[in-house]
This record gives sequence, structure tokens and C-alpha cells, in this order.
Amino acid sequence: MAKCEVCGKSVSFGKQYSHSHIRTNRQWKPNVQRVKAIVDGSPKRIYACTRCLRSGKVERAI
Repeated sequence: MAKCEVCGKSVSFGKQYSHSHIRTNRQWKPNVQRVKAIVDGSPKRIYACTRCLRSGKVERAI
């Protein structure tokens, strides 16, 4: 599932409207990346959204 393990951001739902105003369901997925990060002092692979990566909430392990 597209979910950030840092902030908890996940899929959001809504409607897609066509030109003739026919409504269909759609979903917006967060941009989640699988990265190697420092979690509790040891490197671990986690799923983090790009907003958390860019803002510095995730400490990357090299």
C-alpha cells in the first residue's frame, strides 16, 4: 500500500469529473520511495514520501 511510514500519509479518494460531468471514483497516491534510513540507531529499509525526505524528517543511511 502507498503509505509513508514517517508521517502516515496514504491514499486519498475523490471524484473525477469528465467534460459531460460524469463522475467516477479516483484516488491520489503519495509519492512514496523505498529508502535506507536510520531507524532507532540502525539502518533499515522504509517507505517514506518525498515530502518527508525533502524536509529532513528522514535520516538517510549510506
